[in-house]
Amino acid sequence: MSASRSENSALVSSHSPNSLIPHPLLQNDPAFIVSKIKPQTLKGFRDFLPETMLSREHLMQTARDVYRSFGFAPIDTPALEYTEILLGKGGDESDKQMFRFTDQGNRDVSMRFDLTVPFARFAAQHLNELGTPFKRYHMGAVWRAEKPQKGRYREFVQCDFDTIGTSSNAADIETLMVIHELMDRIACGEFTIRVNNRKVLNGLLEKLDLTEQSVNVLRALDKLPKIGREKVLAEMTEQAGIDNERAAQVLDFAGLSGTTEELLTQVGAMVAGNETGETGVAQARELFDVASSAGLPAQRLQLDLSIARGLDYYTGTIYETFLADLPGIGSVCSGGRYDNLAELFTSQPLPGVGASLGLDRLLAALEELGKLETASTPTQVLVTIFDPAWIADSFRIARQLRKSGLAVEVYADHKKLGKQFQYADKKGIPIALVAGEEERATGSWQVKDLRTGDQSPYPEAELAGHLAELLAKNC
Repeated sequence: MSASRSENSALVSSHSPNSLIPHPLLQNDPAFIVSKIKPQTLKGFRDFLPETMLSREHLMQTARDVYRSFGFAPIDTPALEYTEILLGKGGDESDKQMFRFTDQGNRDVSMRFDLTVPFARFAAQHLNELGTPFKRYHMGAVWRAEKPQKGRYREFVQCDFDTIGTSSNAADIETLMVIHELMDRIACGEFTIRVNNRKVLNGLLEKLDLTEQSVNVLRALDKLPKIGREKVLAEMTEQAGIDNERAAQVLDFAGLSGTTEELLTQVGAMVAGNETGETGVAQARELFDVASSAGLPAQRLQLDLSIARGLDYYTGTIYETFLADLPGIGSVCSGGRYDNLAELFTSQPLPGVGASLGLDRLLAALEELGKLETASTPTQVLVTIFDPAWIADSFRIARQLRKSGLAVEVYADHKKLGKQFQYADKKGIPIALVAGEEERATGSWQVKDLRTGDQSPYPEAELAGHLAELLAKNC
């Protein structure tokens, strides 16, 4: 007979100060059966297994290395901001997609939807400590309550870099250089960086007397690749409230094609006499001229007059990067110049420019293209345990090899060598070390390349160098 509930209080075993666990005698008592919680993630959110995390960390480290090479310094900001900091900075869509709530202190707070708006707040708040121009990079999660789809999630990581405190076109040019270096270093195949300038677009809108409708017009124009000309035309006339003739002129402008020089000549004529438009054309011309002089491949750069970028805060040069082998996934590295974003936080002008690597979208693309590594561990070398009595030798050689910069793991159990090799192969560990009686007597280790099946003995003194060569040769 099971104990009564009043008696059961004495029949518990405490394994920690914060947990009460039923006594083993009561484990099968129906009164103590606790319903299991279904393990699941929220829609639009994900767990990451080691295979994915290794690829994510590799991309983030690549971005970190590139950003540092250009002199950008790391910062971080909180996931939560006062809602007034974020509200209205990215446009109506961003406002609708914010995760917003009242916290325990009855404060109106929201989770950041990008890293740029928090950076503008950060720069204004710490201006005296930072000085200008200030160059930063920031890698962190952001949240948008949008409809999940392939390569697009409600929680995702951005890898941003920005220069703030200067309106010089040199900063815009450097932003292009960083994007190119980043994409080149990632080795994701051929890509195209499409560039436009909001000043050119705004100049045209000013000449068409559409300045007051510019926000809605540019939002509609940004949807052109997704919904096509006719639907954008309808949105401009219905939501932006402009007539068909001027809406068609904007779309005709965005649809111009030709070489960079031909396009600059055409748009230069179209915005002639408008200071904003002429400035935009001059900045775009200088950007492409300098990029050419610096040796950036012309086929990787494109002046695309249809790019508008959906966020409202862009004011000058804008960038979008597309993979040649998978253009349909959208831009994997985007950004632009924002000269007025920080003005709500400080009276001092803080013009900025930067871009963001869309880590999750790029990983989805690389996975689809079959360009992700399949290893589920960072281990490069597995040291086997040939005999439990010799385990000290396995840990000793592993420690020595780690000192030489290798990632080395000692197998956690004594099993047949075949089982240990299977473990390494399943994890994607390329090399295993074995030392039997003969190797112990000669002070050597058998080096087995699990990728090729080749195996040879090497003296301990030569082991680290040989392993490094073997890993480099077959990476």
